[in-house]
Amino acid sequence: MSKTKALTMTKPRKDYKLLYYALPFMIIVLLFNYVPIFGWIYAFFDYIPGVKLKDSEFVGLEYFKLIFTDANVWRALTNTFVFAMLGILFSPLPMLFAILLNEVKNGPVRKIVQTFTTLPNFISWVIIFSLAFTLFSSDGLITTMLLKIGIGTEGQNLLGDGNAVYIFQSLLGLWKGLGWSSIIYLAAIAGIDQEQYEAARVDGAGYFRCAIHITMPAMIGTFVVLFILNIGNFLNTGYEQYLLFKNSMTADNIEVLDLYAYRIGLENMDYSYGVAISIIKSVVSVILVTFANLVAKKARGSAVV
Repeated sequence: MSKTKALTMTKPRKDYKLLYYALPFMIIVLLFNYVPIFGWIYAFFDYIPGVKLKDSEFVGLEYFKLIFTDANVWRALTNTFVFAMLGILFSPLPMLFAILLNEVKNGPVRKIVQTFTTLPNFISWVIIFSLAFTLFSSDGLITTMLLKIGIGTEGQNLLGDGNAVYIFQSLLGLWKGLGWSSIIYLAAIAGIDQEQYEAARVDGAGYFRCAIHITMPAMIGTFVVLFILNIGNFLNTGYEQYLLFKNSMTADNIEVLDLYAYRIGLENMDYSYGVAISIIKSVVSVILVTFANLVAKKARGSAVV
């Protein structure tokens, strides 16, 4: 047998280098996302801190039944639904911002704009609350300026206005994540064949028509994937932002499901009920992702997940 034929018949050697690189992150995901699932067992017991689980009373599905009769759960669910719908309503804005940023041809200016719009993503909600308090409280900078030009009333406090909670908190979240969310769209734009733009400009198309007929269609696939992931996180609005901005005047409108589960489980020390709420929320999220994926498969001909 010739040497060339022997090399051809030899099976290629598997390279596990990339797997080793990903292994630490896989371990982190396992520890923080899958191991805690063991804690779901507490939802089926009347657990009391300090008492061993085996010594706790088994209550079965009692806490799950309580969820459907708890008016506070439905109120928190309504708030969660409103915030999630506003988030979905604002979801095209990062894509539009990426398109506008891509049209900035001045390199240094583009980098400065991208840096300043991405920076808020790395600022904690504690700092953002302090900034919002300085600007929008009853004696805040912006509130005072508006009063001087005749807008608003004395003692107006945007942070304590229950009617403005939904839109104000949604705009804060949009401001915080706009630049960061646009990065993946900028990557999608970078993958577009530049010859398409050159051919369109030869035919007389300007920047606006190029964006409408070339850039946006090329980004639809990315938008659909992110949209489905957002559907899966419909109930996962988080609690940090709402915990910080919550006060006696906004409590009814700002308490979302995550914050309610946090308050019940950790502040009231009713761990079993808090875990039951979290389980229901996780199950609903999985169902929503599955449903959105099926819809995408019917519409696009291919599934996303």
